[in-house]
Amino acid sequence: MPTLLQRLARMAPYLKSSRRGLVAAALGALVGAATEPAIPELMRPLLDQGFAGRKLPLWLIPVAIIGLFAVRGAAGFIAQYGLAWAANRAVLQMRSAMFDRLLAAAPQLYGTKSASSLTNMLVYEVQSGTMLLVNSLLTLVRDSLTLLALLAYLMWLNWQLTLFVALLFPAVAWVMRTLGQRLRRITLDSQKATDGLAYIVEENVLAWRIVRLHGAAATQAARFTTQSEALRRLSLKSVVASATMTPITQLLAACALSSVIALALWQSSAGTATVGSFVAFITAMLMLVAPIKHLSDVMAPITRGLVAVERGLDLIDHSAREHGGTHGGGRARGEIRFEGVTLRYRDDAPAAVDGVDLTVNAGETVALVGPSGAGKSTLVHLLPRFLLPTAGRIVLDGVPLADWDLAALRRQFALVSQDVVLFNDTIAANVTLGAPMSDAQVEDALRAANLWDFVRGLPQGLQTPVGHNGSQLSGGQRQRLAIARAIAKDAPVLILDEATSALDSESERAVQEALERLMKGRTTLVIAHRLSTIEHADRVVALEGGRVAEAGTHAELLATGGLYARLHAMQFRT
Repeated sequence: MPTLLQRLARMAPYLKSSRRGLVAAALGALVGAATEPAIPELMRPLLDQGFAGRKLPLWLIPVAIIGLFAVRGAAGFIAQYGLAWAANRAVLQMRSAMFDRLLAAAPQLYGTKSASSLTNMLVYEVQSGTMLLVNSLLTLVRDSLTLLALLAYLMWLNWQLTLFVALLFPAVAWVMRTLGQRLRRITLDSQKATDGLAYIVEENVLAWRIVRLHGAAATQAARFTTQSEALRRLSLKSVVASATMTPITQLLAACALSSVIALALWQSSAGTATVGSFVAFITAMLMLVAPIKHLSDVMAPITRGLVAVERGLDLIDHSAREHGGTHGGGRARGEIRFEGVTLRYRDDAPAAVDGVDLTVNAGETVALVGPSGAGKSTLVHLLPRFLLPTAGRIVLDGVPLADWDLAALRRQFALVSQDVVLFNDTIAANVTLGAPMSDAQVEDALRAANLWDFVRGLPQGLQTPVGHNGSQLSGGQRQRLAIARAIAKDAPVLILDEATSALDSESERAVQEALERLMKGRTTLVIAHRLSTIEHADRVVALEGGRVAEAGTHAELLATGGLYARLHAMQFRT
C-alpha cells in the first residue's frame, strides 16, 4: 500500500503553478509555530522577576503578549489564504484534466461508469476532497511545526523531562497508521455506496414517467432505502474509526504528562529548577496536548479527502484514451467495406455482429433491416469507432478505419437517430456545435430541415434556448433540429438510425422530406423498422443473429420470400 507521502505526491503536478501560495502558506505556518514557545517563555520572567519583587517594566509583558498574538494572527491568515489559493488552482487544473480525459476517453469508460458517478466525481468529490485535504494539511503542517518548536523549547529547558515526552510519539504514530488504514478502506466503500445511491436517483429522475405509469414508486423507494441504509452503516463505521483515534491518543498523552509532572515536581523539590522554569515547562507541556489532539484528529479528514481526490486522479491516469491512426485525408468519397467483421460485447457473450461481409458503394443508399437484436445499430456504431470490432476490419475509401485519424474519420459521418441529443443552449448553437458558421448558413440548414418557418416566428429567433435536451420543442421539432445539424455538417456519409420511428404522421412527413434532401449525393445507411420508409433504397440488407441473411432491392427481396418478405408481410398484413 502506498504511503501517505506517495499518495500526496500524485497531486504535485497540479500544484506546480501554485508555488507562491504554497511558499506563503509554509512561511505563515513556520512563523506561527515559532511564536508558540514564546508564550511559556514569557512566564519565566513574569514569575521569577515580576512576582518575586524584582524590577520589571509594567508594560513589557502586556505589550509582548499583544505583539505576539498579532504576529500569530497575521501568520495564520497568510498560511490559510496561501494554501486555499493553491488548492483552488489545483482543483481548477484537476477538473480541466478530468474533463479533457472524459472528452477523449475510450468508449468503454461510459459502459463501466454511470453518468451520476462521473458527475459526482468531477463536480463534487474533487472540490470537497481537495478542500478537506487542504484544511487538514494546513493543520498537519502547522501543528507538526508547533510540536517541533515546543519540543525544541522543552529540550532547551530540561532535556531529561523532554525524553519522557518523546516516548509518546511512536505509540501515537502506530495508532494513527493502524486506524488510518482501516478508515481508508471504509471510505472507499462509502464512495462506492454513494455512487450507487446517486445512480438510483439518476435512474428515477430520467425514468419518472415509467415509474409512475407502472406504479413502481414503492419498489424504487425500497431500493433507495436499502442503499441508504448501507451508506449509513459505512458512515457509522467511519465515525468509529476516526473517533477512536482521539481518546487513545489523549490517554497516551495523559500518561506521559502525568509522569513528566511527577518528575518535574521531584526536580523542583530538589532545588534544581526555579518556579518560573517549572511553570514554563508545565505550560509548554500542556500546550503540546492541543497539537497532539489535532494531529490525531487530522488523519480522518486527510484520508477522506485523499480518497476523493484519488478517484479523480485515477480517472486521469488510468482510463484509456481513444487511439487512432495518422491518415487524415480530406472529404471521403464514401465507399465502405465490412470485411469479416465480428463484435462481441463480452468474451462469453454471443456475437452481436458475426462475420459480416458487406460493401456500400459511394453515394449508395443501403437500408439495414431485421428483428430487434439483429445487430443493425451495432454495425453502424462501428463506423465512427464508437465500438471496435473483435475480428475483421472496416475500410473507408480503401483505408482501414484503424489507420484513420479519429477526428478526420468522424468528420466523414453525420448521425440522425431516434434518440436526439440536444444541448441546453440556443437553436443556433445546437446546429453548429461550435463549428465556425454564419447565421445565413444556419438558416439554410434549418430551411432544408423544414424548421425555418418555426424558428423565424420565435421572439429570439436563432438565439432561442431549447431547454434541457430540447424540452422546449416538440418531438418533430427536435428531430428536424438534429437533421439541420447533420445538414450543416455536410458529411459525405449519413447514418439514419430509426430517425422517424417516434413521430406522428404529419411530423414524419416533414422529417422525411428533410431527410430526402439530406441524403442526396451522400452514402447513406438507413436503419428502419417501418419498412415503408426504405422501399426506395438502392439496396436492402436483412440481418438476423448478427449475420447478413439476404441483400437486394425491395422488389427482389419480396420476390424471394425470405426474411425481408416475412417482415414486410407482418407489417402490411392488414
